[in-house]
Amino acid sequence: MTEHVFNDPSWIRLSIFVAVLLLCTIWENKLPRRSLTVPRWFRWINNLSLVALNSVTIVLLLPIVAFQAAVIASNRQWGLFHQLSLPDWLIIVLAIILLDLIIYLQHLAFHRFKPLWKIHRMHHADLDVDVTTSTRFHPIEIILSMVVKVAAVFALGISPVAIVIFEIVLNASAMFNHSNAKLPLSIDAILRKFIVTPDMHRVHHSIIVKETHSNFGFFLSVWDRWFNTYRAQPELGHKNMVIGVPEIRDHQEQRLDKLITQPFRY
Repeated sequence: MTEHVFNDPSWIRLSIFVAVLLLCTIWENKLPRRSLTVPRWFRWINNLSLVALNSVTIVLLLPIVAFQAAVIASNRQWGLFHQLSLPDWLIIVLAIILLDLIIYLQHLAFHRFKPLWKIHRMHHADLDVDVTTSTRFHPIEIILSMVVKVAAVFALGISPVAIVIFEIVLNASAMFNHSNAKLPLSIDAILRKFIVTPDMHRVHHSIIVKETHSNFGFFLSVWDRWFNTYRAQPELGHKNMVIGVPEIRDHQEQRLDKLITQPFRY
């Protein structure tokens, strides 16, 4: 597989992002898991506005992103994978697994260290969880996350193809497991042995602290089981659990300007 399959993968990522967003939206509208507490239109306008803001922030503040780093690493043969004689397909699989582990550890760090938690808390301050919650991250967190990915790409020697596939998988899985959609329990029980399901991730958005700090995985569910951060179900059940954080309960805090300033006000 050539290292330059995608000269400009932006349209591929955008097309798949829109397609998955629409599919998850239809799914959670047809089969909602919970009743929403805040008008959908209000949350959606502000949550999706963060996507545009974060995209502009990345372009303005970061000299390179993960894909560009992968092209540089490939051209200069930097990183672990460029020193190994393994089939291309195996390297891509290993890259996706290791990157998913790194994202898990990064997520854990954002919960464990108070300055990082203040930034990440904005994601948890959403009073409902649906597909748009997957896009709701503070610009500072987006920048820090991209820096981590770029460093991982250089250290591991991730190929451009692998980073594009990983970012598509990560975004699609995040939209899937944030969806306010009902999945048959029998199917959920099978899927969560391998990947993070909506019911599994929803526990992570509970207002109960011990539940907030559990289920950190985005794609593969194995990390939570291996590192003892897995919690199967919310204490109050999915329909009765309260979403969010205790200190931010005002509906007006879901406005874009409030979201941006939350880390500095609470």
